[in-house]
Formats: sequence, structure tokens, C-alpha cells
Amino acid sequence: MFRELGELTMKSTLALAVLVGCSAAAASAQSPSSAFNRGTGLQAWQSPDLAASLAKCTTRPNVRSLETIRRTDGDTQEPPAPATPAPSSAIPGVIAAGQAWNVVWQWQGNNADGPIAANDGKLLFANNDASNVMEMDPATGLARIAYDDVNTGGAVSRSKNGALFVLSRGVGAGVIQLEPQRKMFANTFKGEPLDCVGGTPNDISADARGGVYISVSGVGVFYANPQGVISQYGTAVTGANGIILSPDERTLYVTNGPVVVAFDVQADGSLTNQRDFGKLQGGTGGDGSAVDTEGRLYVATGRSVDVFSPKGEFLGSIPAPQGTHGTAFGGRDKKTLYGIVFYGGWGTPSARNRVIAIPALAQGYTGRAK
Repeated sequence: MFRELGELTMKSTLALAVLVGCSAAAASAQSPSSAFNRGTGLQAWQSPDLAASLAKCTTRPNVRSLETIRRTDGDTQEPPAPATPAPSSAIPGVIAAGQAWNVVWQWQGNNADGPIAANDGKLLFANNDASNVMEMDPATGLARIAYDDVNTGGAVSRSKNGALFVLSRGVGAGVIQLEPQRKMFANTFKGEPLDCVGGTPNDISADARGGVYISVSGVGVFYANPQGVISQYGTAVTGANGIILSPDERTLYVTNGPVVVAFDVQADGSLTNQRDFGKLQGGTGGDGSAVDTEGRLYVATGRSVDVFSPKGEFLGSIPAPQGTHGTAFGGRDKKTLYGIVFYGGWGTPSARNRVIAIPALAQGYTGRAK
């Protein structure tokens, strides 16, 4: 009996040691931004490998990848930080007067994009240059790499059912499913690589039926159904960038330059009734977007977050630093509005990104990560 108790005690001690070791490893995985490699990922249009990929297309797209835009060794000096915007004016039910943004994460490169809320008040975001997905705790400013090798990932989305996706922007672009199991979800259109449509994959919004909506700048709006088959919708949406479903997923919002376009979502995920929903007023170009529990729409404009009612009424602008190109609700109560800010020389060593936060009265939609 004593021998059995001794063995049991030893096993318990070993189990506790393993648990403590795993906890220590998990804790050590949380690091400040400076601990991470900024990466050397290239979007498809930057890559010298794209020409060979496009040569296989039935119709070679006319995209800016054919220009000689590549990451350079210039612009290495630290860029000036964006100017601090004026405190917010009150927007009833949305934000109180006098609120100000604060920086919760900052690092080199284009390394904070397409953010969504995660567990325990944390954020998930895609690191374009580092080709990974990061989980960051705004309360501490510490982070860990949640997923690596995502081919220049540019945006993250989690469906109501919990499936997690990232949109890759490198050569061989497509939607990668990360959870519940990792796999290439969708990367062809009409039997050819997604690269063949041209443009730059920008943002995604995953739906409850198992599909994913995709915006491709310079081209338009696409839907990958639950089987990964991609179809295109809409007309003259070449400025497609930010994309988000309404809380009830009956409406899809897509930024299109200075306006927001809305579509009705059908039972099979197809889109109809394209219409102009609202005109941006705080900035000139729409980008990453979010919704709250009341169905209001929040759109990053480059220097503000513009807010619209579910009917498309403009409710006001929340001033933000120049270069604000995305927004999401997060925090433990989802009453913190986050923004992502890019500054410096795009595609150069001087590129910088920040994640900023501001307290809100509104609560982000709680039925989905974003």
C-alpha cells in the first residue's frame, strides 16, 4: 500500500511538474513586440515569382504586380509618429465626448492587419510581413504567435460556429482555414489560381453556413461557399476593401472607395440587391470595418472611424491617427474599439504599424468574434 501511495505521489509530482513546465512555457511565449521578427513576406504583386504564376492564367490580369514595385533597402530611418487626433466628440450611444486613443501594440512592418476579438479580452490579427497570426493581450502589450506560415496573411475572421480563417496575400493567394483543422479552404476561381483574378486580396468575413466573403482590391467581391467554390458578385466594386456581415448576416457591407456598398445575403450565401449604403465623411477611402450589438457599422477611413446606423444614416466620425486602416471591437466586455494604424514607407524597412484603443459606449456584436 505504501509503495502504491509512493508511486501515486511520484506520478502526481511528475504531473504537477509537467503542468508547471507547460504553464511556464506558455507564459514565456508571451513577449513584447520587439521580440518578434518583422519578417520578409511579400504580397503577390511584390513578388518576382508572380510573373511565372500569371503566365499560366487563361487571361493574364492587368495588375500592379507588373510594375517594378518591390521592397527596397531605402527609408531605413524611424518614421515620425502619426499626429495625435483631436479627442472624440460625443456620438449618442457610441462614444462619449473627450475620449482619446492610446497605443497598445507597435512594431515594424505591415504587421497588424485584419484584427478580431479573441478570448479573455485579447485580439487576433494577421501579420502581413511576418506571415503569421498573432494573439495579443492589450492589457499587457504582450503577444504570442498563434499560427505561423500563412503566406503573407492579411486578415482574420472567425464564424459564429467558431471556424477560424486567414486570407493569404502571397503568390498562391487564398483562404486558409486554421480551426477546427488547418487546410487550404479556397484558392481557385473558375478552375484557375485566385492570383489570376488580379488585384490584391484584402479582407474576409466568415459566415455561419461555412462560407467566407472576400474583398479583392481592383477587382471586386467574392464568396467561397462551404465547399470552397468561389463566385464573384456585384458590379463596379473595384475599390472593394473592408468587408463585414451584419449581426444577423442578412446584409454584407463592403467599402468601395469613398462609399460603403451593401448587398442582401441569400440563403445559399449568394448576393443580390447591390446598393450604396453610406458615404464616408471623416476620410476619403474605406477599409476594415466592424459592427456593434445595435447593428451600427464602423468603418476605418484612413483618418477616422465613421459610424453609420443600420439604415445607412451617418452618425458621426471618431477622429483617428492618419493611416488608420481597420477597426474592431474587443476587450472583456467588448466595449473597447480598436484601430490599426500604418505609417512610414509601405514595403520599406521604415514601415510601422500600431494597434490603438479607445473606450466606447457601444458594445461590439457578441454573437461573433467581429
